[in-house]
Amino acid sequence: MTYMDLIDEIKFIGFPCTYGSFKSQPPIPFVTVQLAYNNDMIADNHNYKDIGNYQLEYYNSIKYPPDEQKIENKLKELRLPYSKVESFLDSEDLYQIIYEIQLI
Repeated sequence: MTYMDLIDEIKFIGFPCTYGSFKSQPPIPFVTVQLAYNNDMIADNHNYKDIGNYQLEYYNSIKYPPDEQKIENKLKELRLPYSKVESFLDSEDLYQIIYEIQLI
């Protein structure tokens, strides 16, 4: 699976989604996906297998567990293990939930 496939899957469940950031903020809630870092498998002095660690970031003005469940169910359906971190962005007045996943 590529990050573009993941973006399409998130759009399919009803969220505006793009890589990095939107040119203008879409209606809330929305999702972004971006590469955090790579953790490639290295063998014989070259990158043998690409392993990208991505952040899927969900933004909403309220805490809304049903949306989180939709995203988590999709990640489970796609067999993408994740870890989850939540914070409130005072400057944006938005909740941010980050799902960290690996795409190989």
